[in-house]
Amino acid sequence: MHNIEAAHINGKFLYYAFVAGGNQVFQHQVEINKINVFPVNDKDTGTNLASTIRSVIDNIKPHKSYKTTVNNMADAALMGARGNSGVIFAQFLHGLSRETLNKPSITFPEFAESVHKSIPYMYKAIANPAEGTMLTVIKEWSIFLNSQKEAIHDFRNVIIDSIAILEKSLAETTLQLKIFKKTGLVDAGAKGFVLFIKGIIDFIKHRNIRDIVSGAGQNISLIHTEELVDEEINYRFCTEAIIKNLKVSKNDLQLILRKNGDSVVVAGSQSISRIHVHTNHPAPLFHQLKDLGTVSYQKVDDMVRQQEIATKRKWNIALVTDSTCDLSQELIDYYQINVVPVSLNFGHHQYLDKVTMQPHQFYDMLESHPEFPKTSQINEQTFVNLYSHLASHYDAVIAIHLTRNFSGTYTNSVKAAERIKKEFKKPIHVIDSKNLSGALGLLVLNTALNIEKAESLSSIVESLKKNVGQAHIFVSVRDLKSMIRGGRVSKPKGFIANTLGLNPVVSMDKDGKSLLFGKTFSQQASLNKIFRHIQKLSINKTVWNYMVLHAHNLQGAEQAEDRMKRITGKEAVSTVDISPVIGMHAGKGAIAISILLTP
Repeated sequence: MHNIEAAHINGKFLYYAFVAGGNQVFQHQVEINKINVFPVNDKDTGTNLASTIRSVIDNIKPHKSYKTTVNNMADAALMGARGNSGVIFAQFLHGLSRETLNKPSITFPEFAESVHKSIPYMYKAIANPAEGTMLTVIKEWSIFLNSQKEAIHDFRNVIIDSIAILEKSLAETTLQLKIFKKTGLVDAGAKGFVLFIKGIIDFIKHRNIRDIVSGAGQNISLIHTEELVDEEINYRFCTEAIIKNLKVSKNDLQLILRKNGDSVVVAGSQSISRIHVHTNHPAPLFHQLKDLGTVSYQKVDDMVRQQEIATKRKWNIALVTDSTCDLSQELIDYYQINVVPVSLNFGHHQYLDKVTMQPHQFYDMLESHPEFPKTSQINEQTFVNLYSHLASHYDAVIAIHLTRNFSGTYTNSVKAAERIKKEFKKPIHVIDSKNLSGALGLLVLNTALNIEKAESLSSIVESLKKNVGQAHIFVSVRDLKSMIRGGRVSKPKGFIANTLGLNPVVSMDKDGKSLLFGKTFSQQASLNKIFRHIQKLSINKTVWNYMVLHAHNLQGAEQAEDRMKRITGKEAVSTVDISPVIGMHAGKGAIAISILLTP
């Protein structure tokens, strides 16, 4: 192992020091979360820093070269940064990588100089930098390091001595911002950075590499704090993205983001930037951003839902689904349903279904974009983050997903649930709906009503499993253009069908696979076929409720609802624009009816 008291330090030392610092942050997530009141009192700074550091540790390996290691760290942090504090920390690493000489090892004066030169990177990244925060503490640490540059051979003691400067700077944050003076707290991001350096100092003193590697290898879940002040949230969505090959300056990008919200940070470079902004309207914002570069990653956290989870839970069982579930936003909000968005890609541009891509934008792009959109399953880590959050506050979790035959989302949800169940000792039930869209929506709604009735967890899950076989969806497709473009129907068959004027009805079988229910020669004829089939199904059973869905065809949906009222004697649960990830195959103009039957 490289000797830190020698004239140079290399990449392996940097790597293990970073891991040691990260372990300290992992262990103190709750402490950091509890004191988080700025810029938003959402108690997640510790969680965000831990997530950012975890992305570095998980994605790089020790390398002998210092320059290679610091570059790899900066890239991994930029890609995995989470929250305001995480993006600032990533930008600090980005500055270090840019200002480190291209050498396999560096001296202490060179290290101190690179830290000093990284400070402007952080300040320039933030639209409204505030003193008395993480920024100030890192800046004052860099000033101390530079004042000791003459101690060329005493890197070890300088770093150890720097903790006094860090702790003094941290304590003084209480006096620098009104919110800290009022609460008597220090800045949470600054606290996280001080703990990070403390971990590095412990490593310098003890060289406990085996313990460090063991600690880093543990899949430590993100921990979310119970305590959250009930305050008004001005901007609902904490929004982040990676933008590659930026066509405007970073300053211009900051100005655009500031017009859409606050807490603006733009980290990285022109070739790859990471943005952070709190906004109420992520969809129009990302519609604008698509023309400024390639949006290759997006993350949007609903801070209103996060606040409800922590302080305004209506029930003690959390309900989760994915964005292929079609329900009105009013029902989703009332029942505090956690909807995880599926990713939707037009070429190299990524969007989040129903969050950064709304139906009216989607159908315009479906018609005009040269490439047919693609979807990608929700990954396991997304569910790990969500379930650890929910398990921190609820007694149990029920998740209901689209059919496993269409996506790996269900499987990833199951894997995440197994892990969090073991860690938090709380039940998480993940159910394959064997369906999607409105049929999935009705299953979710029925489950929400049973939770509202305070039924037992076991009876709710048992009822849900029985209902899976009673949920149906029938989609009347106006034409086959989208199915042909998406590969669901071959071009020769599609040509013949279009020539004959066939309008298929698509449904799902009992195993959750798509089923061609019938062919007619007009959309009205296919709808009539659906209505007759629903009447037949309800001879010995009752339609518990139904939904009408449409792909940008409200007039057709309203006519279909009138017919369903006559058949069932009931109003629809809701009439909604079908999820874009479903509408991409059904095509513009499609109409769907979903029903849930009871014996």
